[in-house]
Amino acid sequence: MNDKLIHIKSEREIELMRKSCKLAANTLKFIEPHVRPGISTEELNTLCHKYILDHDAYPSPLNYHGFPKSICTSVNEVICHGIPSKKVVLKDGDIVNIDVTVFLNKFHGDTNRTFYVGEVAPEIQTLVEITHKCLYLGIEQVRPGAKTGDIGQVIEDYAHDHDYSVVEEYCGHGIGRNFHEEPQIVHFGPAGVGPEMRAGMTFTIEPMVNLGKRHNRVLKDKWTVVTKDKKQSAQFEHTLLVTESGVEILTLPDTPFERQFESELI
Repeated sequence: MNDKLIHIKSEREIELMRKSCKLAANTLKFIEPHVRPGISTEELNTLCHKYILDHDAYPSPLNYHGFPKSICTSVNEVICHGIPSKKVVLKDGDIVNIDVTVFLNKFHGDTNRTFYVGEVAPEIQTLVEITHKCLYLGIEQVRPGAKTGDIGQVIEDYAHDHDYSVVEEYCGHGIGRNFHEEPQIVHFGPAGVGPEMRAGMTFTIEPMVNLGKRHNRVLKDKWTVVTKDKKQSAQFEHTLLVTESGVEILTLPDTPFERQFESELI
């Protein structure tokens, strides 16, 4: 990958990204109370779509390379890119990842979170908690002079230490005026490789961690990615800015749980 393809954002561009990323974070916060047994993923899509439009933005996934909906909803064994549907109704014990990207003032903001639906089995709760920790361990590696491979190494190590697998075919990405830009941010090692991080870079980290093996397949809709062994998968994502001294989480919501993690960052 040519490092010259990585766009370093100006102060003005960063300020615009803060606004788009804040809206993405607020969309996830808005949808949280609606994630409950009995609601369809199509209904979640409709609610998020309206919320984003009401805030003078556009849902980036809608019509992106033909994607038919405004958010991704990935339930249980769906790793990513799940298409909202009236037929998919959440039930007690499910987990669902809701992936939101908004386009506001010509910049994209991208974030996702795995939600519990009702009472979730302890084994699955642990998977979700470890995946969330993987995200923040990756974020801790973000600073000028570090390599993007450093992010993947700590994520892979932590997941493997807990006997989980990390999906390798899908990764984080640069983001800004374009939904997807350079660099690619893989969630596995080795450390010390990949582009060098520089102040002004913006990208996502979005590890996908599986309860079983990492192997996956794409369904006939050409979007939905599922685990081959049909075991659950969890994911979390933030859009990040490399600062002169470290990192700023642009999609950080105003919740005590997330603020606790932010306070622990190096």
